[in-house]
Amino acid sequence: MSYGSTTMGSGSQSRRPFEFGRTHVVRPKGKHQATIVWLHGLSDKGSSWSQLLETLPLPNIKWICPTAPTRPVAIFGGYPCTAWFDVGDLSEDGPDDLEGLDASAAHVANLLSTEPADIKLGIGGFSMGAAIALYSATCRILGQYGNGNPYSVNLSAIVGLSGWLPCSRTLKSRMEGSREATRRAASLPILLCHGSGDDVVAYKHGERSAQMLNSVGFRDLTFRCYNGVGHYTVPEEMDEVRNWLTARLEL
Repeated sequence: MSYGSTTMGSGSQSRRPFEFGRTHVVRPKGKHQATIVWLHGLSDKGSSWSQLLETLPLPNIKWICPTAPTRPVAIFGGYPCTAWFDVGDLSEDGPDDLEGLDASAAHVANLLSTEPADIKLGIGGFSMGAAIALYSATCRILGQYGNGNPYSVNLSAIVGLSGWLPCSRTLKSRMEGSREATRRAASLPILLCHGSGDDVVAYKHGERSAQMLNSVGFRDLTFRCYNGVGHYTVPEEMDEVRNWLTARLEL
């Protein structure tokens, strides 16, 4: 199932319109217990992942796979492609497009906000999609987006494959003095996976992101390295995702 484009969510007060593409939904084959929004990488689309996720033996999960807006991207010299935010460097070292990050995180939150109250909610993604999943995790624990608007979705699981943590340089200072943020961080499970041979988002960036998240209080964090694997997924990695989600969401 899919439905058409929407504009940016209420979490962002942008001067620019962000037109999101088609969203693909994979319905649960069994009892609906959890809903996960899964986010594709740069220059990809939601249908690429919905086809893969449909094959995973996770019958109690509903998958929502949106498509990012098409926009000029600095890393491609301004050439337009699907991207959750503008990026000049695929790592935590590059400048942060806070406006784009907030708009995409709000779009994801809006997709989850209509799910039934008894359903567990999660966000996962690959590469740039993983970056939005991790950014959403920080919005959840801080209770607000980067622009200060409230973030109210209660997340139960975060999965990031071959990604990085945006706004890592300011995260520690934003969390200082907030016991509530520390408490939320300690109780939010995160799975990060990265290939040691990744030549797009270097392994060191994934590793640094995991270290930063752990240092600010994300205690339930699992980091998996896949030796020799590049910027792609392998069956062993998806098996890890399946087993981890089954355990953490008690499916």
